[in-house]
Amino acid sequence: MPRKLPNPIDVHVGARVRMRRMLIAMSQEKLGESLGLTFQQVQKYEKGTNRIGASRLYQIGSVLGVPIEYFFEGVESGETGDGPFEPGASAGFDMDVLSTAEGIQLNSAFFAITDAKLRKRILDLVKTLGGMADEAEMAEDGKLLVS
Repeated sequence: MPRKLPNPIDVHVGARVRMRRMLIAMSQEKLGESLGLTFQQVQKYEKGTNRIGASRLYQIGSVLGVPIEYFFEGVESGETGDGPFEPGASAGFDMDVLSTAEGIQLNSAFFAITDAKLRKRILDLVKTLGGMADEAEMAEDGKLLVS
């Protein structure tokens, strides 16, 4: 019998747990201690291997300082996990990248910049370095529809 893949919504919720935990610089061990779990159990939650029950999700939200809704941001309304679903796809970004240490650091450093014009110039630079500048300019001009 082939191994069953985790439900995509469980994977999404787990990725949001990981992202929030990393944003507040909390280790898996520390989160596990706060919940009365091992760090291995936290890892399984974060990978979506083990489903997080409602009461446990409430506990996790309390420990991480976010409401339960936070874990479902980016999930399209009406998605049940039975059909095609790509976590983060509707938000236009890759959750896997944002959940890495580098992604968290980059995001935190970027939003620590208080000057909006400087943030825009940095974003333009990053787009240019990533080869996305032409697409972004065309999208702003209305010549390209970005989904």
